[in-house]
Amino acid sequence: MTEYHIQPPTRRCCLTGRELRAGERFFTALVESGPHFERRDFAPEVWKGPPAGAFSYWFGKIPPTAGHQKPRFDDDLLEDCFERLDDARESGRINFRYVLALLLIRRKRLKFESTRFEDHEERLILFCPRSGKRYEVVNPRLDEQMKEVQDEVFEVLGWN
Repeated sequence: MTEYHIQPPTRRCCLTGRELRAGERFFTALVESGPHFERRDFAPEVWKGPPAGAFSYWFGKIPPTAGHQKPRFDDDLLEDCFERLDDARESGRINFRYVLALLLIRRKRLKFESTRFEDHEERLILFCPRSGKRYEVVNPRLDEQMKEVQDEVFEVLGWN
């Protein structure tokens, strides 16, 4: 399984090295680096759009440093990553997409319709009420790996 070791938000601009302060807006891009994704955080004054090779990008605000906060979910970001992995064939990406699908079902952005089997593989049939699209998602049968893949998703998206 491919692992996605993405550092959490650095609170530092990758271009200038300037520290990003609590409450300040920032931009993040995920860039493919070999078999991994690399997270790059940018200060707003140097953001010129996503860098070449960016898989995904988004903006947010630096959270306060004090206290433990629950992660804020950006449903549009989840959907975007989910759709970009539609043609995934590599097992790590299939696992990643499956966990995204479960999050989107939980967030009521996707609805479970049914399952079907193809080549000894279970596939979830999901429906997006907003767009009217139907999706098939391979169930990779994650047992012991579920927590690990969920942690990867949270780490990549900066929610750990």
